[in-house]
Amino acid sequence: MRSNYLFTSESVSEGHPDKVSDQISDAIVDLFLSKDPEARVACETLTTTQKVVLAGEIRGKGIMDEAGEWAEGVKQEIEDTVRNTVREIGYEQDGFHWETLEFSNNLHPQSAHIAQGVDASGNKDEGAGDQGIMFGFACDETPDLMPATLDYSHKILQQMATDRHSGKAPFLEPDSKSQVTLRYEDGKPVAATAIVVSTQHAEGYDEGEKEAELHAYVKSVVADILPAGLLSEETEYHINPTGSFVIGGPDGDAGLTGRKIIVDTYGGASPHGGGAFSGKDPTKVDRSAAYITRYLAKNIVAAGLATRCTIQLAYAIGVSKPLSLYVDTHGTGSVDDAKLEEAIRGLECLGGLTPRGIRECLGLNKPIYRTSAAYGHFGRIAQGDLFPWEKTNLVGELETAVK
Repeated sequence: MRSNYLFTSESVSEGHPDKVSDQISDAIVDLFLSKDPEARVACETLTTTQKVVLAGEIRGKGIMDEAGEWAEGVKQEIEDTVRNTVREIGYEQDGFHWETLEFSNNLHPQSAHIAQGVDASGNKDEGAGDQGIMFGFACDETPDLMPATLDYSHKILQQMATDRHSGKAPFLEPDSKSQVTLRYEDGKPVAATAIVVSTQHAEGYDEGEKEAELHAYVKSVVADILPAGLLSEETEYHINPTGSFVIGGPDGDAGLTGRKIIVDTYGGASPHGGGAFSGKDPTKVDRSAAYITRYLAKNIVAAGLATRCTIQLAYAIGVSKPLSLYVDTHGTGSVDDAKLEEAIRGLECLGGLTPRGIRECLGLNKPIYRTSAAYGHFGRIAQGDLFPWEKTNLVGELETAVK
């Protein structure tokens, strides 16, 4: 690894068109899991000017039967969920309004051929919902054990959204993006060299005193989020560098579920298997295995067994056990990586890292996903049932296992 370099990560707000799609898809997942914890959901969302379109495959008791007939009242619940999600994000604009947008529901029953491979039957354990590779990552750059560039990018936009919803920053509209570039020396962040924030805004905030007010506000948020000492007179700011940003969200750019997988994970600081999370029930290892690998990597770093850790799992569709487990502590580990792999395989609480074992370990068959669909799935605070993969309750077991 290089020790001296510049590194950049970006984030997008809850009002970004792709994130609107992610949140709608996960709101549908939550709706269906609240009716049937074993529901199968693959829900894709398209958002564009005054339109929301759902497509995908589903199965679940009290939702839809095998013939594709909806249970009573569910179709209206789906539409209400979509409109409420858009309303909560804050879209009441001519080009995208929760109350007047056109809605199309194209969900249909899950393929029987997929179901037969995934479902448990006889002596066959439940198989993975698809093939694929999943990565988890953690590092000691922030208290959240996340890459600093991404952590700060998320938190800048979270604070702006909080101020928008509270009325503290009434000139802000829902769509925004951020980007943080840090200089690293000896592998540690020492200075912010560039900050980029593009935010949708009310009319008139692109010139004169109002533009200056918006710029001053953004700089104050950045100063509150980044640790003292990273910012200096040499930090370069790019705030709404294209000028006006009044037309935004799905009215300015179509949104699709699953197009922000690097924002959702580690900001480019770690490999990515390629699978998106949102819109998928937790039998899909794209989601659940990515969560368990983050859980394991975070606990390894939290235990002081490494300062940086990447974990990979691989699965075949219909097969319950993972094909491979790989741990890489990038030369920062206090024990051998192979010993960490052995320790992980021996943890009974993981259920052999099968799809069902992962879900039971983390309690994933619950309606907990809408909250994860903006500002990153990782580096969040575990509260109640939310973000269980962020807990560090494996530290003691890992420390014992590698002795």
